[in-house]
Parts: sequence; structure tokens; C-alpha cells
Amino acid sequence: MRRTVIALAALATLVLGGTGPVSAQGAAAATSPKAEAAPPAARTARPKREPTAGQMAARERQRKCGAEWREAKTSGKTGGLKWPQYWSRCNARLKGNAA
Repeated sequence: MRRTVIALAALATLVLGGTGPVSAQGAAAATSPKAEAAPPAARTARPKREPTAGQMAARERQRKCGAEWREAKTSGKTGGLKWPQYWSRCNARLKGNAA
């Protein structure tokens, strides 16, 4: 249906003395009732939720592990680990789990 409308709009433009082919977006915008519609009403902002205790603890562990990682990386003591493996071991260590 939409392609038909676009094709008819392009054909009408050419027949009525248009200067060239009409782009699909231009034809759709010209024939679309949405083009004339008012902008949508502004959304009401939801209040920002505070992070849970678990989320805050995870962020703190990530900051600590990140600082350790940067220090170990600059001194060349990562043991060949990439960040994901280092993070996994460091996170388990800080949580108190055996890694």
C-alpha cells in the first residue's frame, strides 16, 4: 500500500511537471498525515531509582578491582590474564569466595 502511494506520488510529480524523481521519503512525507501532526506530548520524567545495596557493593568491588588491574597492568604483573578473567577472580576474592 505504501509503495503504491509513493509510486503514484512520484508519477504525479513527473506528469504535472516536476523537475525530477521524488525520493521515497519526500513522497511519503508529502502524502502522510503524520507529517502535519503536532509533536508528541512531553513525557513526564520518572523519579530516578536509587541503586540497591547489592548494586552499590558490586560497583565498589569493580572500582577496587579496576584500580588493582591498572596497577598490575602498568607493572606487568597481570599473569597473562585479560580484564574479564582478572575481574572474575578479583570479584570472587573480594566477595570472600574461593577463586
